[in-house]
This record gives sequence, structure tokens and C-alpha cells, in this order.
Amino acid sequence: MDERLSGVHRGPMAVGQWVRLTDAKGRRHNIQLEAGKKFFTKFGEIPHDALIDQPEGVVVESSLGGQYLVFRPLMHEYTTSMPRGAAVIYPKDATQIVTFADIFPGARVLEAGAGSGALTTFLLRAVGEGGLVSSYEQREDFAEIATRNVEQFFGGPHPAWRLTVGELGESVVDTEVDRMILDMVDPWEYVELAGRVLAPGGILCCYVATTTQMSRIVETLRAHGEFAEPDAWETMQRGWHLEGLAVRPQHAMNGHTAFLVTARRMAHGQRALAKKRRPAPGAYGPDYSGPRPADLPD
Repeated sequence: MDERLSGVHRGPMAVGQWVRLTDAKGRRHNIQLEAGKKFFTKFGEIPHDALIDQPEGVVVESSLGGQYLVFRPLMHEYTTSMPRGAAVIYPKDATQIVTFADIFPGARVLEAGAGSGALTTFLLRAVGEGGLVSSYEQREDFAEIATRNVEQFFGGPHPAWRLTVGELGESVVDTEVDRMILDMVDPWEYVELAGRVLAPGGILCCYVATTTQMSRIVETLRAHGEFAEPDAWETMQRGWHLEGLAVRPQHAMNGHTAFLVTARRMAHGQRALAKKRRPAPGAYGPDYSGPRPADLPD
């Protein structure tokens, strides 16, 4: 595999590559190396030439004595600091999607929308050059930002990426995809489409922000009848402060960002098994107006 397509670079830092400078307080700066250029901080300047041809992991000193540790940014660091149009999917969710939607080398993945390209970079690394990530984005300005971010990370166009600007339902050309990732406000509107384009055994994964969205997409999948019982969850990430015996959770944490919902496509014409456990009293009572599973009366 072409090493460039992983977004990882080995060896000395070179012109055109991105590096991350971190000071003793953890403040970070991402810069793209250019011969003859200088990076300015409140502690003075750092010539790019002092970094070019150096190995990763060096400490450089600015003209006024500030010290900075230099590495190339990791993918999760890059995606949280990239320029944004739409909000990015944070690494804690992107890695869950790659894992629980079972994104594999060579997979055919349909993604909607592309946003700022954060999840796209995770998907492209997972499918490799032998796979396909087919992204659909309604807004042309978001598509331009996503393109710049993805190509900046991989050092140019990725051969496994196809980006289409347009509404998913009107623009889709994919058939028999292995995985379908929906990052949109109304994923339930595309369940019928998912049923048509997903191969049997394929996985639909939806990224939604609110409990009402989560409930509606789950009930719509159940009502469709040809998806196995959906799974839904959220992930919270909390760091820890560590200094000798002073060990405690950090005050800040990555709490709720979104819910993830996954469901597997059954063979066409096969109906999902009816749930053995009866719904809670009132779950589908007179105040409920959403879709109902096929085995429940209206």
C-alpha cells in the first residue's frame, strides 16, 4: 500500500508537511513547513528551517527562550484542529463508528453528509486504496472545506474517495454498499434508500444529536421490518490528572456529542424477528405519534 494514503509520514520532517508544536502548558500550534518561513509566538520566532530535516520528537527553542516539543499531528489531533464548515465528528465517535460499523479494508462505504471531512479521513484510512468511500454533501461550501481537509491530511487526492455535491436521495448512484453512515438531522427519511442500496448483512450507522432523533430512527428501522433490532448508545471520554498521589478525574471531559444507532440489513424479503419482551406500558400509547414496529397495532 502507498504509505502516503495512510496519512502517515516516516523519517525527517520535510517541506510541505504539517507539524504540531506543543509548549510546557500543553498549548498546541499546527504549522505547515515552508523553507525560509518563520512561526511567531509570544516567546519570539521559530524558523521553519530549524525543523526541516529534523526527526520527530525534538525540542526547539524560540528566539526569546520558549521551548516547544515537535511531532507530526496524529489523525485524531488533526481532525479536531482542522478548519471547519460543519461541526466535526469527534474522534471518540469516529473510532466507535469505524469499530461498531465494522469498517474494513476494501469496504464500500456510503457517507452522508461529508461535513468538514473529519469522519471521512477515518473511513478512508480504514477502507484503504482498495475500498470506496462515496460521500454525499448537500452544501458546496462544506464540500470544498472537506476536500481541502482530506487532501491536506493525505497529501493529495485519495483514490478511494468519491465526493458528490447534492441531496442524497436525488444524487445516489451507489448499489450493494457494505456500510452506510448517515450524519444528518433526518436519517429516518433515508431508511427506505438504505434498504435498497445496502447489501444483505450490511450495516446502517446513524449519528444523531438528540433523544427524539434517536427514538425516531430506531422506530423507523423497526417499522421497515427488514433490519435486525437496532443498537443505540453514546460514548463519554474523561481524562485523568496524574501527579504522584494526586490522582483524580480531570474537571473537563468530552461528554455528550451524539448518539450512535446501528442496524444490520437482512436478506431482501426477510422479516425481522418479533421482540419477545413486551413494550413498557404507555410506550406506544395515545401520545405516541411516531412509526410503529410491524407487529404492533396502530
